[in-house]
Amino acid sequence: MTTGTRKVGEFSWFNMLTPQPDKARAFYTELLGWTFDEMPGNIGYTVRVGGKEAGGMFDLAAPQTPPGTPAEIGVVVRVDSADAMAKKAQSLGGTVRQVFDVFDHGRLAVIDDPNGANIDVWEARKHVGADVDSQAHGAPTWFETMTSDVAKATKFYTSLFGWTAEVKEPVPGMKYTLFKQAGKPVGGLMGIVPSMGPVKPHWAVNFAVRDVDAAASTATRLGAKITVPPTDIPTVGRFCGIMSPQGVAFYVLKWSMPMG
Repeated sequence: MTTGTRKVGEFSWFNMLTPQPDKARAFYTELLGWTFDEMPGNIGYTVRVGGKEAGGMFDLAAPQTPPGTPAEIGVVVRVDSADAMAKKAQSLGGTVRQVFDVFDHGRLAVIDDPNGANIDVWEARKHVGADVDSQAHGAPTWFETMTSDVAKATKFYTSLFGWTAEVKEPVPGMKYTLFKQAGKPVGGLMGIVPSMGPVKPHWAVNFAVRDVDAAASTATRLGAKITVPPTDIPTVGRFCGIMSPQGVAFYVLKWSMPMG
């Protein structure tokens, strides 16, 4: 469980790009209890959970959005230096799309790992990131990458962030790599298998809920699609996959006990 401000090496924020942001805000308000503050300059909204900052929501159709950008949730790791991490990522086979200042809040580097999964890094200045309890209903509670090359991705992330990797088998025949920092779980990795269909490497976000089945029912009623039905993960918890009515994919998770 994470409470308070995220440390260097931890996932510190998410950025959702969605069509129809007005309808999206209504959807997440009912499903996850989110509230929203309009950002200065009307560039987007800060997502709050129980009054605490959790992430951002932005209009996919905004002028600053690069053409062809899909509806998605981007993940952000806090670092000491965005420029240094961008250079390091390139040396490890990653691709750096851009590095830029976000007003006086901080500096962001947009990176793709060697397999094509996007992950951003944030050098905090006036804005350090999320301060929400990671197990509060509606909070981002777990981050994991689906990848086409497990060995290459594992080497990239452990070298880039100094994470350690521990391979687990939560269900027979399924290998899951758990990333840790100073012994604390920070994220996970799974290999893409043919049964998943045409899935591209990406990072996914799990949001904590009090009841996965109730969340799936509510999401369906609100026009979302269930991409993975409510499923138990032995010793970990219960989760399901959801595609919002606006086309954003995410997961909801109820822990029985956090990974570690």
